[in-house]
Amino acid sequence: MSADRLKFIKPQEPLLVLEPPVSDDWLHEIKYDGFRIQLILDWAGARAFTRNGHDWSKRFWPVVDAGEKLPAKSFIIDGEMIAPEPDGRPNFHAMHSRMAWNAELLAFVAFDILHKDGEDLRQRPAIERKAMLWDLVKPATGIIQYSQHVEGGGADFFAAVDRMNLEGMVSKRKASPYRSGESDAWVKTKCWDVDELDLIGVKRQAGKQTEGLFSRDGKYVGKAVIATTRAIKDRLWRRIERARAKQPAGVPTAVVDGDVEWVKPGSITAAVRHLRGEPKLRHASVQGFREDGT
Repeated sequence: MSADRLKFIKPQEPLLVLEPPVSDDWLHEIKYDGFRIQLILDWAGARAFTRNGHDWSKRFWPVVDAGEKLPAKSFIIDGEMIAPEPDGRPNFHAMHSRMAWNAELLAFVAFDILHKDGEDLRQRPAIERKAMLWDLVKPATGIIQYSQHVEGGGADFFAAVDRMNLEGMVSKRKASPYRSGESDAWVKTKCWDVDELDLIGVKRQAGKQTEGLFSRDGKYVGKAVIATTRAIKDRLWRRIERARAKQPAGVPTAVVDGDVEWVKPGSITAAVRHLRGEPKLRHASVQGFREDGT
């Protein structure tokens, strides 16, 4: 009777923080914008699983093929499937079309190894696992790549990631084991963007911060705190009085759980600071309103 196949392991997930850790106890990597994938090789061949344990081997067949050529009898590698541009940057918007038509143009960026040749590596320190991973995937110039890291210098690394206009970074305690689920041994720090968005409503509730509801190109994108001076708020209310409107379509019901004063789209524009790479506004705040009548 054949031995059991290696089983999918629930991934470790980083906690979101707003500032990167700065002590030398941490290693730092780029946060790749793609699909979290676990690549598993055992006696019956390689498979690729999503973060929820779904088998997507057929979609990612070139990576599965490449995994079977690595110098090991068995492994479980944790990483991110990306659609790289010529300069190596991940292009999340290209993921679906490449999965459907050009899977050979995807790349698997390996950043951890949980199992190799019969040994469970999860209790080993993260920095040791990375050395073992590099030894397995090097030179990592093909469809399987390696997530480079730096030790310490979190603030400088974050500044460099921001300058490169990347989504953010992931920091991992060098001595930490691999534990499934959320853990403060892994944290992610996202970069910020400031965008001009249309104000479509203002939500005021006693004892809570005033929030603006915003849209981009006519589609609702989320809420942002309006924490400006009294004078700017007074001027904003006068402008809202002149631009009152009915509730637009497409705003989720859960958002409208208090009194919202609706504003005609396109009548008031704000600069909104928010975390980069999120489908909806997160940790968003209004930096200011355009004073040219819009």
